[in-house]
Amino acid sequence: VQLQAFGGGLVQAGGSLRLSCVASGRTFSGYTMGWFRQAPGKEREFVAAISWSGDSTSYADSVKGRFTISRDNAKNTVYLQMNNLKPEDTAVYYCAAGAYFLARTHTRYDYWGQGTLVTVSS
Repeated sequence: VQLQAFGGGLVQAGGSLRLSCVASGRTFSGYTMGWFRQAPGKEREFVAAISWSGDSTSYADSVKGRFTISRDNAKNTVYLQMNNLKPEDTAVYYCAAGAYFLARTHTRYDYWGQGTLVTVSS
């Protein structure tokens, strides 16, 4: 599976962005899809995950209520809608695909996109 993430950019605190991740190469619908982020000098951290069917989701506490993950298997695309952004959300955001149900650990994912930078100004 090849993944390509895009949609990052510069936004003011309180604003919104929607990230997209397009998959190609293999069956997209069979994978849990996840979003992770990595801020400068910090480890990669879990943001959200969605099951292959889209019926189940999981979120990090820091983004719960502000971010929404969704997927469109017909378009081989997973989305991350980010609302009420905060400066601490600034990071490179990565999408990933894996076989483990709603995994929250990056080592459980087999395929990764290249990352897209989100910068939130105060």
